[in-house]
Amino acid sequence: MGQTIPAALRTASLTYGGNPALVDPGGTRWTFAELHTAVRDVARALIASGVEPGDRIALWAPNTARWVVAALGAHYAGGILVPVNTRFTGAEALDVITRSGARALFVTGPFLGVDRLAALREAAGSGPLPPLVVPLTDPSWTGFLDRAGDVPIGAAERRAAGVRPDDVGDILFTSGTTGRSKGAMSAHRQSLAVATAWAEIGGLTGSDRYLVVNPFFNSFGLKAGILACLVSGAAIVPQAVFDVPQALDRITAERITVLPGPPTLYLGLLDHPERDRHDLSSLRLAVTGAATVPPALVERIRAELGFDHVLTAYGLTEAVVATMCRPGDDTRTIAYTSGRAAAGFEVRIGEKTLPDSHRGLDSHRGLDSHQGEVLLRGPNLMLGYLDDPEATAEAIDADGWLHTGDVGRLDEHGNLTITDRLTDMYVTGGFNVYPAEVERALAAMPGIAECAVIGVPDARLGEVGRAFVVPRPGHELRETDVLGFCRSHLAGYKVPHSVELRDVLPHNASGKVLKFRLRSGS
Repeated sequence: MGQTIPAALRTASLTYGGNPALVDPGGTRWTFAELHTAVRDVARALIASGVEPGDRIALWAPNTARWVVAALGAHYAGGILVPVNTRFTGAEALDVITRSGARALFVTGPFLGVDRLAALREAAGSGPLPPLVVPLTDPSWTGFLDRAGDVPIGAAERRAAGVRPDDVGDILFTSGTTGRSKGAMSAHRQSLAVATAWAEIGGLTGSDRYLVVNPFFNSFGLKAGILACLVSGAAIVPQAVFDVPQALDRITAERITVLPGPPTLYLGLLDHPERDRHDLSSLRLAVTGAATVPPALVERIRAELGFDHVLTAYGLTEAVVATMCRPGDDTRTIAYTSGRAAAGFEVRIGEKTLPDSHRGLDSHRGLDSHQGEVLLRGPNLMLGYLDDPEATAEAIDADGWLHTGDVGRLDEHGNLTITDRLTDMYVTGGFNVYPAEVERALAAMPGIAECAVIGVPDARLGEVGRAFVVPRPGHELRETDVLGFCRSHLAGYKVPHSVELRDVLPHNASGKVLKFRLRSGS
């Protein structure tokens, strides 16, 4: 089977056998041998349900043990995994599921007050859903697993053995700067290589207990989370949402050693009034990024939470983990850079930079002539975007370099510092937000003539959205109306935190809104 996810699972079962592999929040535990059996049973049930090699299998659910078993089962049956963002509305999720051509769907029950399956059916109207829909709640889940008895174990093993390293293993959808989501395709060998590199840099072993708060639908949660544990023998401890008291309890009860996440995660732990009542002495590895990490925060994470190592990293869906700090790096390197190339990537700074006018107004961000667009190349770069050769060609040039749209610089040691973005994307609480998508949603609101959205600094979330709105003549708009409209049309993290009503927006000669003017307060 070579470098495939089914092969990695089988190897883990043989190598780590009776070691803990997966811990359900409810207390159920699987060893690696038991996880292998559970995953194979899912594969058998999928085969019995008519799933063929290469079929796409969508998964719309929060971080749970069943997410892990279902995802690995999809791979074991020869399928291609299509994770779906749990923050998506029914319409957003249906768009991804439909465009992926998913033949099967695993879906959660009610989560955060929303019935996902009901939302999908409402969005679909009279349109079809995938032929196979499996709720991850009982009795539907156990009823689905009963089908495994119709397929011999040998048939599932043959299906798993038929997976090849260069086969597409997953399609991860991410919004582009135009607001249209694109499906980044990765092969099995690529996902495993990234996971292995991350695990090796972090020093993961069979004695680690990894609290995975990063969403599994995200490339980091899936590949630097589930797969990193699979290749290193570390135990996966999923957490559906980041709840500080729950995280503190789980760190203590499960003796958690590895806890990656955005800076907001660590701030939540540091500032919680009950922190000192919990035993956090097991913690050893923190890995963060996605926002500026002040040196003082790095020191607090070490001193007050007791982590032995605090690392920062840089990646994106198309490359997962491109650069990473190493244990032993000093505080300044960790706080001000995202480390050096990892997972076989080459990193260079291209010639493309922000316009001079933008750079001049944003000089406080530290832009200078030595910076340019961050370019990445390597064997673990995505294969391309699903059914979108034009977008693929635009993103990856003829020499194989991915044009990330991020602006940065490299120091003499090869450490990368991200200083700005060529796109308007901002990061709120670890989630990427693309203003064009928010703007398109706002454009559908009656009474809005024009709008623009930017990211502004926020002490807790890193950045949050601010919408600038021009009302149509004769219409009165209130901030609460605009925000309410957004909440009903967008995932929660995409909703702006503030609205500024204006008579006009600044434009250039071509009629494009000058967002750098909005950022500068003019």
